[in-house]
Amino acid sequence: MDMHHHNISVWNSWQLAPEILIPLFLIAYIYIRETKKSEHSVTLRQQVFFFSGLSSILAVLITPVGARAMDYFSLHMTQHITLMMISGPLLVLGTPNTFHPTNRIFITLTNPWISWLLYAALMIGVHLPVPHGYIMNHPWAHTYFEVPLYILLPYFFYFNLLDRNLTNRRMSPAFSVISLFLMMVPETLTGFFIYTNPGSLYDNMYELTDQRRGGSLMWSGAMIIDTVWMAFAVYNWIKSEELKSIEVDAEIAAEKKMIRDFE
Repeated sequence: MDMHHHNISVWNSWQLAPEILIPLFLIAYIYIRETKKSEHSVTLRQQVFFFSGLSSILAVLITPVGARAMDYFSLHMTQHITLMMISGPLLVLGTPNTFHPTNRIFITLTNPWISWLLYAALMIGVHLPVPHGYIMNHPWAHTYFEVPLYILLPYFFYFNLLDRNLTNRRMSPAFSVISLFLMMVPETLTGFFIYTNPGSLYDNMYELTDQRRGGSLMWSGAMIIDTVWMAFAVYNWIKSEELKSIEVDAEIAAEKKMIRDFE
């Protein structure tokens, strides 16, 4: 089945997809409603992060990038990179500090090991020839299966790595940096193998130059974006060590005061 429509201009292609817009508007409404209940649950900076995350989703779903993602591998990869490596982390950074669900499913999916494996499996799995070919030949799979997973699984993965409240982390800041570094392996290798493959991986669904362009975007884009989030994680690591140092200094000062008072 030929999924390409090259007779239509890419930049004139837009889509008004209610299956995408309605859930996003609902999420925005719930976010605004819940944050208004508690004035201290979210900062202006967090609001900017959150709505930037929602905007980045719209930017690659209703624009020509999303409208033609089924036709051009480079646009498809741009969509994936944005949703997985930009939208997910931004939504995490915008999540209120009070948001710590006790739901067993959420706790399981945000488990550091499980979320890492699911994220890596999704990254590699949907770019294998057979799964990718099926998704591209069945638009409903892309809309209702692939896209939601590319929003949810990154959120679960980054939830503990870029936690808003350092005191409630489920992994140490040092391990967060290591986890992000290790995730670069499947991300960059996926792009590398796509880029260096001498022939079409997807039954000539795309032009070879387009396939290589998409592979190079994944290869180089993942490295650049991951470096940014690693720097952010390192900053949090330094911040947590400073907090520990302040706490230790406070304890030492309290002990000295007690000794002076006793004397």
